[in-house]
Amino acid sequence: MQRPRSCPTSSVAATGHGAPTSAGARLSFVVSLGFAFCALNGNAARGEDRPPVFSWVGMYMGASLGGAVPLHAGERLQATSGFGAPAYDLYPRGVTRPGVTVGAQVGYNWQSGPLVWGFETDLSLLDGRRGPHGLVPASPAYVPGLPAYTLSANSSANFFASIRGRVGYAWDRSLFYLTGGVAAGGARGPATLTLGASGLDATFSAPWSQSSRMKYAIGAGFEYAFADNWSARAEYLFLNQSLNTQVFDNGAGYAYVSRMRNENHLLRFGLNYHFGAKSEIPGELHYGQQARNGQNSGNGGNGGDSDAPERYSVHAQTTNVVQAYPRFRALYDGPNSFPSGGKANVGSTTNLFLGLRLWEGGAAYLNPEIDAGYGLANSVGAAAYVNGAVAKVGRAAPYMRFQRYFLRQIIGLNGGERLTDPDVGSRSEVLESTQNQISGRVDRDRVIVTLGKFAVPDVFDDNVYAHDPTTGFLNFAFNEMGALDYAADSWGYTYGLAVEWKQDWWTARGGVFQLSTIPNGLEIEPQLFRQFMGVAEFEARYDLFDQPGAIKFLAFGDNGYISKIDDVIRYAFLTNQFPPSVENERRRAVKTGGGINVKQQIAPHLGFFLRASMADGRYETVDYTDIDRQLSMGVVAGGTWWGRDDDEIGLAGALSGLHGDRVRYFGLGGTSVYIGDGAISYAGEKNMEAYYKIGFGKNIDATFDYQLLVNPAHNSARGPINVFGLRFRAAF
Repeated sequence: MQRPRSCPTSSVAATGHGAPTSAGARLSFVVSLGFAFCALNGNAARGEDRPPVFSWVGMYMGASLGGAVPLHAGERLQATSGFGAPAYDLYPRGVTRPGVTVGAQVGYNWQSGPLVWGFETDLSLLDGRRGPHGLVPASPAYVPGLPAYTLSANSSANFFASIRGRVGYAWDRSLFYLTGGVAAGGARGPATLTLGASGLDATFSAPWSQSSRMKYAIGAGFEYAFADNWSARAEYLFLNQSLNTQVFDNGAGYAYVSRMRNENHLLRFGLNYHFGAKSEIPGELHYGQQARNGQNSGNGGNGGDSDAPERYSVHAQTTNVVQAYPRFRALYDGPNSFPSGGKANVGSTTNLFLGLRLWEGGAAYLNPEIDAGYGLANSVGAAAYVNGAVAKVGRAAPYMRFQRYFLRQIIGLNGGERLTDPDVGSRSEVLESTQNQISGRVDRDRVIVTLGKFAVPDVFDDNVYAHDPTTGFLNFAFNEMGALDYAADSWGYTYGLAVEWKQDWWTARGGVFQLSTIPNGLEIEPQLFRQFMGVAEFEARYDLFDQPGAIKFLAFGDNGYISKIDDVIRYAFLTNQFPPSVENERRRAVKTGGGINVKQQIAPHLGFFLRASMADGRYETVDYTDIDRQLSMGVVAGGTWWGRDDDEIGLAGALSGLHGDRVRYFGLGGTSVYIGDGAISYAGEKNMEAYYKIGFGKNIDATFDYQLLVNPAHNSARGPINVFGLRFRAAF
């Protein structure tokens, strides 16, 4: 923001970078005071002493420091299974105390006159919240007269994160605001309880605490802009991290339950840097300007200024999916089956996509997400599962996670020969500034390095006609190779490094990613290269009958502790433990696989895709889905063909199969990630999907979806199933 260098000479006041001019009595009063001040002092230069009205519009980021006061310090271990009387309850002394909170935040504001609204996401450490630990004297009321017991707890999630909306009123450089939204964190770590003298029956173990209720943060604050791009603030938050439940079990029918309400009053102070309303890099020549000035600009100018490189990128998207199916033929239902009586479920995901350019070619990205609801039948029932747009981990209450945070560096190889990148990512929009992509010209030939937490399909196995379940096909069979058993946690993300080399007509990609701690687990392997995936892909671009196309060849290997299915079956027969379980025989092994991915434009706004993949089915599913070989293909047409530019129609089919060892495993009643009918009459799964998307402009659409599942879960004794869906999506 620049200060005016003289008294105003017209009725329009300077308001700084991107600030809307105010109207009404307040502005007239301020402007009048400015004229009067200059007239009385006879010196126009003194007008510089009065700061202009501050604009809150745009992206900001900063840090905060403060304190937290917990509301509940006491705790009770309630005796449940096996005990039968409250006299066995335990009351460990509370160790929760007031503590310090320190963290960082990033957000975006809009402004209309004095009204300011926007969103903010933050992550903060929260000291003071601890679990009971050490030797604890027992209450005299304890029935058996227990002298003492021992509690040993691992580290807890002593942090909180949130996505909050903000609305406020601005007066000159001051902003008063209210805020509220969904929070995360505060879970209790795994713990061990030992009663009296240690023994098998006296030792109780508990996993991470669980909560089925929404965590939230609400509050208010005051912010003051003390410089052109800087503001300071004081903020109060009431943080509710829900009622955390932890179950201690000794494996002999006895259990204790700890229920701890985790609530805090927070007062914190912070500093924010405001980037301004315009995201373009100041001082950079626009592409159109370069062309008009006769500078080398690669493929020529477009005569406009829309190609200015961005300093930051802010986008958001919400996707809501309703799916249902009627009663279908089934000889039996199993633990991981679609219930044959019919089912309906609703699920949603809401994402923020924040990007900040750090230096030439380098940017940082952050994707907080709020999930709610369930996939159809709680995300089981078919190997080519019917809904890739909602989280597999379903909950009735909304919950928040940071799904992606990564750095990306683009290294140009052409010495300045620039063009618009023709490729789009897995969650791209039709805008030049897209989700997880900051706009700007890049070298024709370049190296792209991505490091952090993201999804393997963000870089590999992309296909413009079938890849993103929030905008196109919903079924797993059409958005990735079915046999691509890629590294991921239960939400589909992991830590990794990917390198891409784009050169003329080809691109080579390679990456290494951490597997989950156990196959299909909630947590990512923390030890680097203890369990990991290696993946490589080669892409060749070409023209066929003057229509662009590409073919990709991919290979991968999962190196970790996974079960060989034949060993699992032998163990079940030797021990007479049925159904067999893959958890009994996990050893170090390498599971390999690969596939081909083709995209081909038939005509403008009409394209064809094909994928074929195969994996080593002798091993269990690691992190994706229960398919060992698959062929899928389809066509997608844009609404331009029938006069509706924002509409789209798609039709696709897939054939999937299993290795013989896995057929035996499921026939004996085994279960896996997505399937397990308790028995199986093997037949390859067949899927068909058709959708019609109605666009209400570029960023709002509704999609009617139909799927036919023949031999769901590779089982001819069940189905076919007709799945009907409605997806609503909005984005900016």
